[in-house]
Amino acid sequence: MRHHSRVFALALLGGLPAVALCVAWAWSEQHSDAARWTVSTVLPLIWLALASMVRAEVMRPLMGIANLLKALREGDFSVRGRAHAGDEALGAAMSEVNALGDTLREQRLGALEATRLLKTVMQEVDVAVFAFDEQRKLELVNRAGERLLGSTEERLRGQSASALGLDALLEGEAPRRLDKLFPGGPYELKRSVFRRGGQRHDLLVVTDVHRALRDEEREAWQRLVRVLGHEINNSLGPIRSVAQSLLDLPPTDADTRGGLELILRRSEALGRFLQAYAQLARLPAPRTAPVDVGAWVRRCAALEKRVPVEVLEGPAVSVDADADQLDQLLINLVKNAAEASLETKGGVRLRWAAERGELSVTVTDDGPGLTAGTNLFVPFFTTKPGGTGIGLVLSRQIAEAHRGRVTLEPRESGSGCVATLRLPLPA
Repeated sequence: MRHHSRVFALALLGGLPAVALCVAWAWSEQHSDAARWTVSTVLPLIWLALASMVRAEVMRPLMGIANLLKALREGDFSVRGRAHAGDEALGAAMSEVNALGDTLREQRLGALEATRLLKTVMQEVDVAVFAFDEQRKLELVNRAGERLLGSTEERLRGQSASALGLDALLEGEAPRRLDKLFPGGPYELKRSVFRRGGQRHDLLVVTDVHRALRDEEREAWQRLVRVLGHEINNSLGPIRSVAQSLLDLPPTDADTRGGLELILRRSEALGRFLQAYAQLARLPAPRTAPVDVGAWVRRCAALEKRVPVEVLEGPAVSVDADADQLDQLLINLVKNAAEASLETKGGVRLRWAAERGELSVTVTDDGPGLTAGTNLFVPFFTTKPGGTGIGLVLSRQIAEAHRGRVTLEPRESGSGCVATLRLPLPA
């Protein structure tokens, strides 16, 4: 029997003796037939009505509490129960339900804030994070993972590990080094297991080891440049001053004057050399703003006059970047391409494309091709007689400050080189 049926039955049982006695009394000999039938019909109806009222009075607050609990279960924490006197059992029950709603609301807000913080941290870290469910389908990927796979989270989520080419990462030992699975690198793989909703999930963390090493290397070069620049400039200043003072004296023999001029000229050249290297140590953090890619590429291409520079138009897109630093980056790449093309009397071609949430700008030259490719991004290394060895290093530093990268590769057909700049597009 249901609860409301039991309440109704108990209410009927409670009034049954009185109703039975009243009916029996009405049918005694001293009462008229009208009185007998009135008591026999009206009194049971009143009895049933009162029992129904008792059932409704008991069930109504219980249904209200049930509705409150259902709303809490469905995540609606704005519903509140009507207050009752604090000393009543019903009032105490309503107060506890309302307190439970407040507690659940605070816990839900805390969980949402923690989840939002976790997502923000994951999007900002420079390591790629992937989470796969029991069916090895991708459930979670951060921005670094999107760049590594060259796609967006909306397209990647729900795909299987085999379709993404990541099934090998879910097997074998971990941590381990990955050399050929992704471009660039090398990368380090770390894997762990967590449970969500009682189901097993695999968490993959892929770290660009080479980039971390480059950051350490760049910091070491910057410290070295600062120390050398300070010490050498302290000596160059007096040397230049003394040499200039001696040249201002009455004329001496030609050999002495030629030697002084050489000292002054070489000290000034050394000062310019150190000033150029100081850019590596003083590169400021980018101040980002929307930059129209087409206008930026055409502007940098127009600055090169030594060789013909062709701009192949791409889509109308923009990136969030520091316009001055991007100019310096692309000017360096175009300058290197032009100097290489001068040797073969060729030209330079620029093009850009946007796909999978990433902008790619390529600078192709008709030069002799790459030489000593492993040293091209090493500070102080140059293959040009008058080079300083900072152009490519500074370009890569600017690209990585914008969460991008610069690569140099030989052309697939013919001689020459292709420099590619990749930058993330705004979401």
